[in-house]
Amino acid sequence: MLIREATAEDWPRIWPFWHRIVAAGESYTWDPDTSEEAARALWMAPAKRVYVAQDATGATVGSAYLTPNYGGPAAAVANAGFMVDPDHGGRGIGRALAEHVLAAAKADGYRAMVFNAVVETNPAVRLWASLGFSVLGTVPESYEHPRHGRVGLHVMHRAL
Repeated sequence: MLIREATAEDWPRIWPFWHRIVAAGESYTWDPDTSEEAARALWMAPAKRVYVAQDATGATVGSAYLTPNYGGPAAAVANAGFMVDPDHGGRGIGRALAEHVLAAAKADGYRAMVFNAVVETNPAVRLWASLGFSVLGTVPESYEHPRHGRVGLHVMHRAL
């Protein structure tokens, strides 16, 4: 698998799984009806370093971004987002993207990474825990999950 920085030309290959994941309403706090234009502005914002994961055939199977979580004196805390095409799940793509982004964050001088709103029923919680993230707290019953009803949102942290 190749993980590289994304270019504007990658968006048409990211959008189909981005839309599918957000529209499912199970793991991101973004509006499931987010338009493609708004989605591109969210994911490909100039302040973000965006990556794509490509399989051996060159197909884009995942994407991630890295950005400061805060500004000013707290700018050394990173934030990131990750999406893996559901048709390619269970192949280690999420872990590979996470390891890549964590290494990039450390190389860029970030001292920690924070995820602000991890849906507590998201299977990725196990991945983040295995990579050294801990749950700092949970905002109870703050996310309307389409299958589980009201569930909490974790704030997760890891030092770099």
